[in-house]
Amino acid sequence: MKTLITGEQRAQLLANGRARAEAQAIDPQPVVRLFTPDAHATWLLAALDPEDGDTAYGLCDVGIGMPELGTVRLSELASIAGPRNQPIERDLYFVAQRTLSEYARLARINGSIID
Repeated sequence: MKTLITGEQRAQLLANGRARAEAQAIDPQPVVRLFTPDAHATWLLAALDPEDGDTAYGLCDVGIGMPELGTVRLSELASIAGPRNQPIERDLYFVAQRTLSEYARLARINGSIID
């Protein structure tokens, strides 16, 4: 199975996931951006469930104009290929510029994740 996140990203996602599990009021910046190079799907992930280490929380945009906050399993993303059979990739140059809620607000206005 393809590894979509680095060890450092996993550690940060888990830390954010623990804070969410403890019901802390956090609005973290996304840690990683995943995308399909041959489609218009993007995931900005901010937390990882500390119980299973696979369920990620973030802004999910599958390219149909309805981005939403929700969960996705990394193991499922790793097995997905786009229409030209290209797998999901990690944006190596992504650096979050705003909090997850701000990305979500802007994505709802624009119908997609804008950066």
